[in-house]
Amino acid sequence: MKLPTKTNMVCLFLTLFILGGSKIDPAYGADDSIKLEKQNWSFNGIFGTFDRGALRRGYQIYSEVCASCHSLEYLSYRNLEEIGFTAEEVKEIAAEYEVQDGPDDEGEMYLRPARHSDKFVSPYANEKAARAANNGAYPPDLSLMAKARKNGPDYIYGLLTRYRDEAPDGTDIADGMNYNEVYPGYQIAMVAPLEDETVEYADGTKATLQQHAKDITTFLTWTASPEMEERKSLGIKVILFLVVWTAMLIALKKKIWSRLD
Repeated sequence: MKLPTKTNMVCLFLTLFILGGSKIDPAYGADDSIKLEKQNWSFNGIFGTFDRGALRRGYQIYSEVCASCHSLEYLSYRNLEEIGFTAEEVKEIAAEYEVQDGPDDEGEMYLRPARHSDKFVSPYANEKAARAANNGAYPPDLSLMAKARKNGPDYIYGLLTRYRDEAPDGTDIADGMNYNEVYPGYQIAMVAPLEDETVEYADGTKATLQQHAKDITTFLTWTASPEMEERKSLGIKVILFLVVWTAMLIALKKKIWSRLD
């Protein structure tokens, strides 16, 4: 009696697919010639999970620093309950913004306070308005930024921590641009958004540049993969099932072949 090797391989590939995102690649920037500092993220590895404190601090940074320019168009306010906010807190957060709704009974569109079920309100009405407010540069949506860049978390952390006041000798920086050791081409329109004590943390955590960068990176990794913990949990269950199933098949094979001895 032969073991169903083909079936086992299919299950193995399924498991690897479920655990996708757990693989740790060498840390490179968007340009592979740019080496990044590899960080020890709590969500790395098969058993990795999101640090809830970091997620809440990361949201605080987003709301106080990033939200004035960058959107989170794929995230709803109610998703914040997944990282530890209460339903009442989410309701209060959403109510700070207005969304267009309607038409009403008279056929007119109107503005109302956002609800927990609404998507995060964009800081700009459209791309042209965004460019007009930023000297032609377009602040990208951050929902999937951790997936949009190779080694996204390390890239985001490096981008936020490796601004330099002066470019190396021989490097020309265009007007209105800033030198960054990680950004492709080394010139970025966005000024350094973070420094020590940019945000005063509600939980009393020491507000260093590195802490800010780690917290917002953790938050943006969650926005890109909010299902990560559930996916990893499912993958572990599948692996345990395959181990038990394989052991049972081996025992069955031995029992059947023992009769032929």
